[in-house]
Amino acid sequence: MRIAAGLSLVVLGAGAVGHAVMTGLDTGIERVDPFKDMKNRPQAGHGLNLLLVGTDGRAKISPEEKRDYRLGGAPCHCTDTIMLVHLSADRERASVVSLPRDSYAELPAHRDPVTGRPHRPHPVKLNAAYAEGGPNLTVRTVEHMTRVKIDHYLEVDFTSFMRTVDAMGGVEICTAKALHDQNTGLHLVPGSHRLSGGQALQYVRSRHVDGASDLGRMQRQQRFVAALIKQATGGGVLLNPVKFKEVSSTLLGSVRADRDFGSEQMLALGRAMRGFTPSSSEFASVPVGDPSYPVKGIGSTVKWDEPKAALLFDALRQDRPLAPARPGQGGAGQDGAGRDGAGRDGAGQERAAAVPVDVPPQQIRIQVENGSRIDGLGGRVDAALRATGFDTTGAPGNAASRDVRRTVIAYDPRWDRSARTVAAALPGSELRAVAGQGRTVLVTAGSEYRKVVPVRPEDPYEGGEGRAVTGDQVVCGP
Repeated sequence: MRIAAGLSLVVLGAGAVGHAVMTGLDTGIERVDPFKDMKNRPQAGHGLNLLLVGTDGRAKISPEEKRDYRLGGAPCHCTDTIMLVHLSADRERASVVSLPRDSYAELPAHRDPVTGRPHRPHPVKLNAAYAEGGPNLTVRTVEHMTRVKIDHYLEVDFTSFMRTVDAMGGVEICTAKALHDQNTGLHLVPGSHRLSGGQALQYVRSRHVDGASDLGRMQRQQRFVAALIKQATGGGVLLNPVKFKEVSSTLLGSVRADRDFGSEQMLALGRAMRGFTPSSSEFASVPVGDPSYPVKGIGSTVKWDEPKAALLFDALRQDRPLAPARPGQGGAGQDGAGRDGAGRDGAGQERAAAVPVDVPPQQIRIQVENGSRIDGLGGRVDAALRATGFDTTGAPGNAASRDVRRTVIAYDPRWDRSARTVAAALPGSELRAVAGQGRTVLVTAGSEYRKVVPVRPEDPYEGGEGRAVTGDQVVCGP
């Protein structure tokens, strides 16, 4: 995730600031040879594939930062995050596939890079490939598991990640529910937050905020990458040569990459991707067949759903979009989710960004009443709420008082999460708990009512593991 974040910034910004700024930025990159002596590699497909690896690297972090961000303990010589990124041949789409670090993997025969001792093929967790054979064995193992040929390898550690986020001025993250993880020290209340580098590291490392464990963590990492793309493309970083060079040099100061990936390649990619936006990116995780597959001597591993995983990686090889087109969208020149580079719908109209909420609006029953003297207001509010997905009664009435100014949302305390979703759709409204009201939420429209804001479930990944989502589905609204 950390490399995907940094890469999106460097790649997307190269074309905007020009060759003069890019020149010399790659001189500090530590070079590795992940493709040395590799044989019987998969056949190359269409587009460009990058293996992005995040390593521990806590040995470089100050004692104060270790204390503040719960980074105690000895660093592991392993990969903390692994992502396969596919850039389409036309450079209009980036597909990011997260590979669970505990995935069951079979290492190919190899020699120990330090002792030269030969090792036979044997099972491990995927992140152990780096510990046994570094970048070379990691690339070989991923290619063997996915049958996707890797074109470039990039690796970033904790320190570079935090410094890069800080250099960008932080990154905005939205959550519809509280996120707390005692292990990392993450504490976020519902709402929008601009995270510093250290806070962002807590966010992407947390595994104990819900029952989803590593799968939930990978989804939060993907949300962060989408948010970083939005920040880079819409926050002025790419159009400011001084700012861009500061951010890029911060990232590249501790990155490791293959010998053929440098400033010239970044510049060429950036020029081809000038219209890139969050809606141009899509995210998926490898479909899982058994999340607790026991292996003797290794413990519990994550076993992939082989048939579904094969379809996913075949789509990458064939340069096909992973995310399904949305109803009413699609057409030539648009990305895999039916949107063009400007974030418009299939008709070319600007789409209002939906606010992420905890409870899907389809699950919430609403009765609307007109609390103002504006004729037809109840019907307009009912129709607007239904249009954004709420289960309204379709029979608005008149409230006992017709002098209500601020719209009131009355709800049973047992359905407080549903009430917060309704409040997100009605900005400026007042929440009022009414014991014993039942599951139906009562909305009394006041004279200050202006509009209903579209909402969507915070977790667009619902609907099955391996389901792909686009970046504009998981970032904060404008």
